[in-house]
Amino acid sequence: MAAKSRINLNAIMKITGLLMVIEGLFMLSSLGFSAWYDPYCLDHLRLFDPAHDFLPLLVSGSGIGLVGLILWSFNKKLDQNSIGKREGYIIVSLTWVIISFFGAIPFILSGVTTSYTDAFFETMSGFTTTGATIFTDIEALPKGILFWRSMTHWIGGMGIIVLSLAILPILGIGGMQLFVAEVPGLTPDKLHPRITQTAKRLWIIYVALTLVQTILLMLGGMNLFESLCHAFGTMATGGFGTRNDSIAGFSPYIQYVIIIFMYLAGISFTLHYFTIKRQFSKVFRNEELRVYTMLLITATVIIAAALFYTQHLGPGKAFRDALFQVVSIVTTTGFITSDYLLWPFFTWLLLFLLMFTGGCAGSTGGGIKIVRIILLFKNSRMELKRIVHPQALLPVRLNGKSISQQIIFNVLAFFLIYIIIFAFGSLVMSAMGMEFESAVGAVAASLGNIGPGLGTVGPVLNYSTVPMAGKWVLAFLMLLGRLELFTVLILFSASFWKK
Repeated sequence: MAAKSRINLNAIMKITGLLMVIEGLFMLSSLGFSAWYDPYCLDHLRLFDPAHDFLPLLVSGSGIGLVGLILWSFNKKLDQNSIGKREGYIIVSLTWVIISFFGAIPFILSGVTTSYTDAFFETMSGFTTTGATIFTDIEALPKGILFWRSMTHWIGGMGIIVLSLAILPILGIGGMQLFVAEVPGLTPDKLHPRITQTAKRLWIIYVALTLVQTILLMLGGMNLFESLCHAFGTMATGGFGTRNDSIAGFSPYIQYVIIIFMYLAGISFTLHYFTIKRQFSKVFRNEELRVYTMLLITATVIIAAALFYTQHLGPGKAFRDALFQVVSIVTTTGFITSDYLLWPFFTWLLLFLLMFTGGCAGSTGGGIKIVRIILLFKNSRMELKRIVHPQALLPVRLNGKSISQQIIFNVLAFFLIYIIIFAFGSLVMSAMGMEFESAVGAVAASLGNIGPGLGTVGPVLNYSTVPMAGKWVLAFLMLLGRLELFTVLILFSASFWKK
């Protein structure tokens, strides 16, 4: 029997501590909106009063940051070569659980929910950019809590791990292993030989797009608070908003701005970088981008035509509703402008199938990813040709380059495991008492990090009626989807823990 190798627990604790400090600082950033919208909260000093969220956020953010600082301080002499591949996978998987565990505390302390299961579900949904909520009246939540809720999207969108890569060298820690674990499988092109510079450039693009969208939303009549929350939810392809009707109550201008930025968030951030560097040939030659765009156009035209002829909507309204919902589902954002379950059956069935596509690789979107679907179809077509010409060398090509068999096997394995998890998850949720339509909708929406599903978890409803055990199952599926299966599942492999 192979001997078990020693895991560097100090490395894990140090980086986990660093990420907890970052989480605490982001949580404390919500205090400004808490105080602004409730200037008397400091006089009340009622920690568990749901009408006041200043102290819960202050206590939670400070406590999380302090615990993280202690973990980091006791392990600050960590050698830069002490993080191996296994530590990288453990840190990434563990981090999403830990930040969700602590990120749920403000929901409990503020009294907006008394169930830790619900609080953890909401926080995991935020950090994984799923956007599934248990709250039935979002507009009744305190503004500081709402801002923190949206902030979890923004942190999770690009990945708190990637954020930490930008400052790890300051601490004397190498970060390549973490980047590999955070973006498994088909990784985006490396923008710079040094991984830290890659992380910084990705975040600069991410922040810049968020700021631009915030300004455009404010020009459309949103205040700063709503603009930031919706920009966070859009660029992270998350879907948490500030109103019960999501985006339905906003103007067509607001809806079109969100459509544009959902589309941009679903594109690989390396292509945004190439656009800024005016390397347009790399953008226009990208097959994934072309398929992604054509998929959105085709699905929008089909659904818009159906809405025009069956729902008696005007052409402008039919087109806008169809475009918004198609882009929202494909990019796994989850914002809504209308209840698509009231549309003709085949239209929301089409939207359900689109839940399995996802955005481009290297975007903030979830799902299977467009590039994997392209490779699946290309490989299937080549297999048909190989049957006719068994001696021919017929490689699968993407963007003019031959794709190795290892990548093809990875894609096939990913797709198979994804479908197996979807089927098994649907069976488990059905066994817990959910009707079939709601069960498959909840699992597809959670595993794909989408948010709204079908049935009782449809676009105008929420996840409050899901059984408690079911919420833990769905939270685990959110984690699997956010980290693209392998990063989490590999921890359950016996070979992972052996030399």
